[in-house]
Amino acid sequence: MTTPPGDLPAIGGPATRALLAEGIGTLDDVARHSRRELAALHGVGPKALRILEEALAARGLTFAE
Repeated sequence: MTTPPGDLPAIGGPATRALLAEGIGTLDDVARHSRRELAALHGVGPKALRILEEALAARGLTFAE
């Protein structure tokens, strides 16, 4: 698996492409969006959201409300 750009964790190609298509390339960018907003993106599923949530928590961040 290739390393995603920025500091995004490895969440799979479709999810990474979906985030990048929306201009979301870092965990700080992810934290500006709600779980619901990200889940609505084609390619971002429950596993990707769980991995993102764990990565955010490790940095002291959370999804937006």
